[in-house]
Amino acid sequence: MNRMIVFASIALALTLGTSSAQSPQPYASMQARAIKALSEQQIADLKAGRGMGLALAAELNGYPGPMHVLEHSTALGLSEAQRAKMQEFMAAVKAEAVPLGEQLIAQEARLDRQFADKTITPAGLTAALQEIASTQAALRAAHLKHHLLAAELLTPAQLRRYAELRGYAGGNHGQHQHREHQRPH
Repeated sequence: MNRMIVFASIALALTLGTSSAQSPQPYASMQARAIKALSEQQIADLKAGRGMGLALAAELNGYPGPMHVLEHSTALGLSEAQRAKMQEFMAAVKAEAVPLGEQLIAQEARLDRQFADKTITPAGLTAALQEIASTQAALRAAHLKHHLLAAELLTPAQLRRYAELRGYAGGNHGQHQHREHQRPH
């Protein structure tokens, strides 16, 4: 029995020693950030309305993003109507995402300031996190809904080609139920 305790203690010590040796101060360079929870790149992406991986659930399951569809417009053989609609979708994403990104930056800055000023309370924390979560959900929805719209606009052949062009051909990308009542191309 004592041997088991000794072995368990050694195993635990090795595990803890290894994890702390790999990254003893993982946040050391982040204390100088203007907003601790956001990197400069994340702030730039939010201000520009970029996707930041928010639509991966759509993208990796056969619902292409308008920006990437436009990037591959020639290879996909987009019609002028499809191209114009994708450009509309892109403009709509930006119109929604940029203000939401700015709002999220401001909310994170307020939360950061409350912690920095030592004025945060449990109730204030709950309120701030609910506000941030709501904005994050709206931002993600802005990106995801345009993936839905883009998929409806493409033919099954274009969806398959898109998957190939993006390197998803081996998976189930593009295998979602393509709606029969899709809009005219």
